[in-house]
Amino acid sequence: MKLGVIGCGKMGGALAEGIIKSGACSGENTYLYDSYADAATGLAEKTGAHVVASNAEVAQHADAILICVKPQGLIEMLGDLDATEGKLLISIAAGVKIAAIEKAVQNKHRVIRVMPNTPALVGKGASAFAKGSCATDEDAQLAMTLLESVGYASEVEESDLDAVTALSGSGPAYVFLLIESLVSAAIDQGLDPEVALQLASQTVAGAAEMAQQTGESPSVLRENVTSPNGTTFAALESFRESDFRGIVKKALDAARDRSIELGS
Repeated sequence: MKLGVIGCGKMGGALAEGIIKSGACSGENTYLYDSYADAATGLAEKTGAHVVASNAEVAQHADAILICVKPQGLIEMLGDLDATEGKLLISIAAGVKIAAIEKAVQNKHRVIRVMPNTPALVGKGASAFAKGSCATDEDAQLAMTLLESVGYASEVEESDLDAVTALSGSGPAYVFLLIESLVSAAIDQGLDPEVALQLASQTVAGAAEMAQQTGESPSVLRENVTSPNGTTFAALESFRESDFRGIVKKALDAARDRSIELGS
Protein backbone atom coordinates (compact mmCIF):
# COMPACT_ATOMS: atom_id res chain seq x y z
CA MET A 1 0.00 0.00 0.00
CA LYS A 2 1.06 3.57 -0.71
CA LEU A 3 -0.17 6.14 1.77
CA GLY A 4 -0.69 9.85 1.31
CA VAL A 5 -0.97 12.43 4.08
CA ILE A 6 -2.46 15.83 3.33
CA GLY A 7 -1.95 18.09 6.33
CA CYS A 8 1.14 17.39 8.42
CA GLY A 9 0.30 19.26 11.60
CA LYS A 10 0.09 17.69 15.04
CA MET A 11 -2.64 15.16 14.30
CA GLY A 12 -1.55 14.36 10.75
CA GLY A 13 2.03 14.05 11.96
CA ALA A 14 1.05 11.82 14.89
CA LEU A 15 -0.92 9.48 12.67
CA ALA A 16 1.81 9.31 10.02
CA GLU A 17 4.56 8.69 12.59
CA GLY A 18 2.55 5.99 14.33
CA ILE A 19 1.63 4.25 11.11
CA ILE A 20 5.20 4.19 9.84
CA LYS A 21 6.67 3.23 13.22
CA SER A 22 4.24 0.31 13.50
CA GLY A 23 5.17 -0.98 10.06
CA ALA A 24 1.61 -0.58 8.73
CA CYS A 25 3.19 1.43 5.92
CA SER A 26 6.82 2.25 5.22
CA GLY A 27 8.25 5.73 4.95
CA GLU A 28 9.37 4.83 1.44
CA ASN A 29 5.71 4.34 0.48
CA THR A 30 4.35 7.45 2.22
CA TYR A 31 3.82 10.81 0.49
CA LEU A 32 3.33 14.07 2.36
CA TYR A 33 1.99 17.50 1.50
CA ASP A 34 1.25 20.53 3.66
CA SER A 35 0.69 24.11 2.55
CA TYR A 36 3.20 24.97 5.27
CA ALA A 37 6.25 23.35 3.70
CA ASP A 38 8.27 23.08 6.92
CA ALA A 39 5.60 20.85 8.48
CA ALA A 40 5.90 18.29 5.69
CA THR A 41 9.70 18.54 5.60
CA GLY A 42 10.01 18.05 9.36
CA LEU A 43 7.74 15.02 9.27
CA ALA A 44 9.67 13.55 6.34
CA GLU A 45 12.94 13.89 8.27
CA LYS A 46 11.44 11.88 11.15
CA THR A 47 9.85 9.16 9.05
CA GLY A 48 11.73 8.83 5.76
CA ALA A 49 8.58 9.73 3.84
CA HIS A 50 8.54 11.71 0.59
CA VAL A 51 7.52 15.37 0.40
CA VAL A 52 5.57 16.25 -2.75
CA ALA A 53 4.55 19.58 -4.21
CA SER A 54 0.75 19.48 -4.09
CA ASN A 55 -2.40 17.70 -2.96
CA ALA A 56 -2.83 16.46 -6.51
CA GLU A 57 0.63 14.88 -6.46
CA VAL A 58 -0.21 13.04 -3.24
CA ALA A 59 -3.25 11.57 -5.00
CA GLN A 60 -1.17 10.54 -7.99
CA HIS A 61 1.15 8.45 -5.79
CA ALA A 62 -1.09 7.13 -2.99
CA ASP A 63 -3.73 4.41 -2.78
CA ALA A 64 -5.11 5.69 0.54
CA ILE A 65 -4.99 9.34 1.63
CA LEU A 66 -5.22 10.62 5.20
CA ILE A 67 -6.81 14.06 4.98
CA CYS A 68 -5.87 16.03 8.08
CA VAL A 69 -6.88 19.58 7.17
CA LYS A 70 -9.19 21.97 9.00
CA PRO A 71 -12.90 21.41 8.36
CA GLN A 72 -13.45 24.81 6.78
CA GLY A 73 -10.84 24.10 4.12
CA LEU A 74 -11.73 20.49 3.32
CA ILE A 75 -14.33 20.80 0.56
CA GLU A 76 -12.30 23.30 -1.44
CA MET A 77 -9.18 21.14 -1.07
CA LEU A 78 -10.97 18.09 -2.44
CA GLY A 79 -11.13 19.81 -5.82
CA ASP A 80 -7.39 19.16 -6.10
CA LEU A 81 -8.13 15.44 -6.38
CA ASP A 82 -10.29 15.72 -9.52
CA ALA A 83 -7.64 14.27 -11.82
CA THR A 84 -7.62 10.92 -9.98
CA GLU A 85 -10.20 8.36 -8.96
CA GLY A 86 -10.52 5.13 -7.00
CA LYS A 87 -8.62 6.33 -3.94
CA LEU A 88 -9.57 5.72 -0.31
CA LEU A 89 -9.98 9.08 1.43
CA ILE A 90 -9.76 8.98 5.23
CA SER A 91 -10.92 12.33 6.60
CA ILE A 92 -10.44 13.51 10.18
CA ALA A 93 -12.20 16.85 9.60
CA ALA A 94 -14.62 17.33 12.49
CA GLY A 95 -18.25 17.82 11.53
CA VAL A 96 -17.86 17.37 7.76
CA LYS A 97 -20.23 14.56 6.83
CA ILE A 98 -19.44 11.69 4.51
CA ALA A 99 -22.19 12.71 2.09
CA ALA A 100 -20.62 16.17 1.68
CA ILE A 101 -17.22 14.64 0.97
CA GLU A 102 -18.64 12.12 -1.51
CA LYS A 103 -20.53 14.89 -3.29
CA ALA A 104 -17.42 17.06 -3.48
CA VAL A 105 -15.42 14.26 -5.12
CA GLN A 106 -18.37 13.19 -7.30
CA ASN A 107 -18.18 9.67 -5.84
CA LYS A 108 -14.92 9.10 -7.70
CA HIS A 109 -13.24 8.11 -4.42
CA ARG A 110 -14.21 5.93 -1.46
CA VAL A 111 -14.59 7.73 1.87
CA ILE A 112 -14.06 6.90 5.53
CA ARG A 113 -14.64 9.52 8.21
CA VAL A 114 -12.61 9.35 11.42
CA MET A 115 -12.76 11.06 14.79
CA PRO A 116 -9.32 10.62 16.42
CA ASN A 117 -7.98 12.35 19.50
CA THR A 118 -4.73 13.98 20.52
CA PRO A 119 -3.27 11.16 22.68
CA ALA A 120 -2.44 9.58 19.32
CA LEU A 121 0.61 11.83 19.67
CA VAL A 122 1.92 9.41 22.32
CA GLY A 123 0.49 6.21 20.83
CA LYS A 124 -2.53 6.21 23.17
CA GLY A 125 -5.21 7.52 20.85
CA ALA A 126 -8.89 6.60 20.88
CA SER A 127 -10.50 6.73 17.44
CA ALA A 128 -13.80 5.79 15.85
CA PHE A 129 -14.61 5.71 12.16
CA ALA A 130 -17.54 5.27 9.80
CA LYS A 131 -17.60 3.95 6.24
CA GLY A 132 -18.98 5.91 3.31
CA SER A 133 -21.46 4.49 0.82
CA CYS A 134 -18.77 3.10 -1.49
CA ALA A 135 -16.19 2.03 1.09
CA THR A 136 -15.59 -1.70 1.38
CA ASP A 137 -14.95 -4.04 4.29
CA GLU A 138 -11.32 -4.10 3.14
CA ASP A 139 -11.24 -0.31 3.39
CA ALA A 140 -12.60 -0.53 6.93
CA GLN A 141 -9.96 -3.07 7.87
CA LEU A 142 -7.24 -0.84 6.46
CA ALA A 143 -8.56 2.13 8.44
CA MET A 144 -8.64 -0.04 11.56
CA THR A 145 -5.03 -1.13 11.02
CA LEU A 146 -3.84 2.44 10.50
CA LEU A 147 -5.68 3.82 13.53
CA GLU A 148 -4.69 0.97 15.83
CA SER A 149 -1.08 1.84 15.13
CA VAL A 150 -1.62 4.88 17.38
CA GLY A 151 -4.05 3.43 19.93
CA TYR A 152 -7.58 2.03 20.10
CA ALA A 153 -10.03 2.14 17.18
CA SER A 154 -13.62 1.09 16.60
CA GLU A 155 -16.02 1.17 13.66
CA VAL A 156 -19.34 2.93 14.31
CA GLU A 157 -22.26 4.35 12.38
CA GLU A 158 -21.74 7.91 11.19
CA SER A 159 -24.71 8.99 13.32
CA ASP A 160 -22.63 8.01 16.38
CA LEU A 161 -19.69 10.26 15.53
CA ASP A 162 -21.17 13.32 17.22
CA ALA A 163 -21.30 11.36 20.49
CA VAL A 164 -17.78 10.04 19.82
CA THR A 165 -16.62 13.63 19.33
CA ALA A 166 -18.13 14.59 22.68
CA LEU A 167 -16.65 11.59 24.48
CA SER A 168 -13.19 10.84 23.12
CA GLY A 169 -12.59 13.60 20.59
CA SER A 170 -12.98 16.37 23.17
CA GLY A 171 -12.38 14.06 26.13
CA PRO A 172 -8.66 14.67 26.62
CA ALA A 173 -9.46 18.29 27.50
CA TYR A 174 -11.80 17.12 30.26
CA VAL A 175 -9.08 14.93 31.72
CA PHE A 176 -6.53 17.76 31.52
CA LEU A 177 -9.02 19.98 33.36
CA LEU A 178 -9.38 17.31 36.05
CA ILE A 179 -5.59 17.05 36.42
CA GLU A 180 -5.29 20.83 36.50
CA SER A 181 -7.96 21.04 39.20
CA LEU A 182 -6.41 18.27 41.29
CA VAL A 183 -3.02 19.95 41.12
CA SER A 184 -4.41 23.34 42.06
CA ALA A 185 -6.26 21.94 45.07
CA ALA A 186 -3.21 19.96 46.20
CA ILE A 187 -1.01 23.06 45.97
CA ASP A 188 -3.55 24.92 48.11
CA GLN A 189 -3.11 22.12 50.67
CA GLY A 190 0.65 22.67 50.70
CA LEU A 191 2.06 20.19 48.18
CA ASP A 192 4.98 21.14 45.94
CA PRO A 193 3.61 21.96 42.43
CA GLU A 194 5.87 19.48 40.62
CA VAL A 195 5.09 16.69 43.06
CA ALA A 196 1.37 17.50 42.80
CA LEU A 197 1.50 17.35 39.00
CA GLN A 198 3.34 14.04 38.92
CA LEU A 199 1.03 12.46 41.51
CA ALA A 200 -2.12 13.68 39.76
CA SER A 201 -0.97 12.64 36.29
CA GLN A 202 0.18 9.20 37.43
CA THR A 203 -3.04 8.68 39.38
CA VAL A 204 -5.15 9.37 36.29
CA ALA A 205 -2.91 7.20 34.11
CA GLY A 206 -2.87 4.37 36.63
CA ALA A 207 -6.63 4.42 37.16
CA ALA A 208 -7.21 4.33 33.40
CA GLU A 209 -4.80 1.42 33.04
CA MET A 210 -6.63 -0.49 35.79
CA ALA A 211 -9.97 0.10 34.05
CA GLN A 212 -8.54 -1.31 30.82
CA GLN A 213 -6.59 -4.25 32.22
CA THR A 214 -8.80 -5.63 34.99
CA GLY A 215 -12.00 -5.88 32.97
CA GLU A 216 -13.94 -4.65 35.99
CA SER A 217 -16.59 -1.97 35.57
CA PRO A 218 -15.64 1.54 36.72
CA SER A 219 -18.30 1.35 39.42
CA VAL A 220 -16.76 -1.81 40.90
CA LEU A 221 -13.27 -0.30 40.79
CA ARG A 222 -14.59 2.84 42.49
CA GLU A 223 -16.26 0.80 45.22
CA ASN A 224 -13.05 -1.18 45.78
CA VAL A 225 -11.20 2.05 46.59
CA THR A 226 -13.92 3.40 48.87
CA SER A 227 -13.93 2.43 52.55
CA PRO A 228 -17.10 3.25 54.54
CA ASN A 229 -16.80 6.72 56.04
CA GLY A 230 -13.18 6.98 54.87
CA THR A 231 -11.38 9.73 53.00
CA THR A 232 -12.46 8.57 49.54
CA PHE A 233 -16.05 8.26 50.75
CA ALA A 234 -15.93 11.87 51.98
CA ALA A 235 -14.63 13.09 48.63
CA LEU A 236 -17.21 11.13 46.64
CA GLU A 237 -20.02 12.46 48.84
CA SER A 238 -18.86 15.97 47.97
CA PHE A 239 -18.96 15.05 44.26
CA ARG A 240 -22.48 13.68 44.66
CA GLU A 241 -23.68 16.80 46.44
CA SER A 242 -22.35 18.87 43.53
CA ASP A 243 -24.09 16.58 40.98
CA PHE A 244 -20.83 15.49 39.38
CA ARG A 245 -22.57 13.07 37.03
CA GLY A 246 -24.98 15.78 35.93
CA ILE A 247 -22.11 18.18 35.25
CA VAL A 248 -20.34 15.58 33.09
CA LYS A 249 -23.53 14.78 31.17
CA LYS A 250 -24.22 18.46 30.56
CA ALA A 251 -20.68 18.92 29.22
CA LEU A 252 -20.93 15.96 26.84
CA ASP A 253 -24.34 17.10 25.64
CA ALA A 254 -22.92 20.55 24.91
CA ALA A 255 -20.01 19.08 22.94
CA ARG A 256 -22.30 16.73 21.01
CA ASP A 257 -24.71 19.55 20.15
CA ARG A 258 -21.86 21.74 18.93
CA SER A 259 -20.60 18.88 16.75
CA ILE A 260 -24.06 18.59 15.22
CA GLU A 261 -24.12 22.35 14.58
CA LEU A 262 -20.72 22.22 12.86
CA GLY A 263 -21.92 19.36 10.66
CA SER A 264 -24.93 21.31 9.44
